[in-house]
Amino acid sequence: MANLAQAIRMALHYGETHLGVTDVFGQDVGAPLGGVFTCSQGLKTAWNAPLDERGIIGTALGIAYAGGKPVAEIQFCDYIYNCIDLLKLCGNAHWSSAGEYHVPIVVMTPVGAGIHGSMYHSHSFESIASHIQGWTIVMPSNAKDAYGLMLSAIADPNPVLFMAPKGLMRAKGDELIPGEPADEKTLHQMIDAPVGDRSQWQPDWPALQDYRVPFSQARIVRPGNGLTVVSYGRQLVQCAAVALELAADGIDAEVLDLRTLYPWDEASVFASVRKTGKLLVVNEDTEVTNFGEHVMRRVTDACFYDLVAPPQLLAGLDVPGVGLAWGYEKHSVPQPEHIAQAMRTLAAARP
Repeated sequence: MANLAQAIRMALHYGETHLGVTDVFGQDVGAPLGGVFTCSQGLKTAWNAPLDERGIIGTALGIAYAGGKPVAEIQFCDYIYNCIDLLKLCGNAHWSSAGEYHVPIVVMTPVGAGIHGSMYHSHSFESIASHIQGWTIVMPSNAKDAYGLMLSAIADPNPVLFMAPKGLMRAKGDELIPGEPADEKTLHQMIDAPVGDRSQWQPDWPALQDYRVPFSQARIVRPGNGLTVVSYGRQLVQCAAVALELAADGIDAEVLDLRTLYPWDEASVFASVRKTGKLLVVNEDTEVTNFGEHVMRRVTDACFYDLVAPPQLLAGLDVPGVGLAWGYEKHSVPQPEHIAQAMRTLAAARP
């Protein structure tokens, strides 16, 4: 099975050969590295940009206005903050032109903790991103969804922010991507660049197929009736694992993977909460003005009389960054033991 980085790479290859992608670029995105997480190895449209995040976003906007279809990478989301005004311009274009101009840009950026990246390589960005109107925002939790969401992002005529969880880049999927060889060693030999001299290397791409995950469509990862757990990205994987363990204790959690953070699948979340009467939102962004608070507010508005306990948020601590030492990191963002305690507490709550 492909890992998440390989899935993104295969999606980008499909995009450049079938969906009109003209440029895949960013810091170290082209040869020889092919991206700091190897997400762009072997792509014919990949090229290296200077270390200039504002230049990367501005160039992507120019390419899109000129009729191209760029995929631009900000190497780590920690360095995207100096681009907020440019992201705003990208998001405004379709609306401010009364629908005359489209901006077919995909910006992909690794997000979150889980790799011992310390203060400047462990940030989350989804809460701030959700305040930038005009963007579709997605975050996969597995390889097949990464492939399908990237193809949907490439096909969309307006800006899409594709956030890839750093801590899942090497996580293997449990479902084959359409066209992916079943043997992972075969896939490795076909599309992974060798260590050392890569000057003569060329990938042997599998016969990939057009598989898309629709935007605004959550996935029920685990059905249940006792409480609703909403998450995405790396924390979704942890939530699903904890829910499976707690089932032995009679805690029946329904786990939903949002996949699209904006516009998110309100209908599926509301339906689950109306069934269970309880909501826990889990992510690793800092807790103040967290995206999960918006989800809780909308659930409270729409499902107030169905709730039997106050909605809960489990998020990262309100600290400036994530420390390098494991002790700091595991106390800065939710860990399985924190998720288990939150689920147990909510499951035990009574009206």
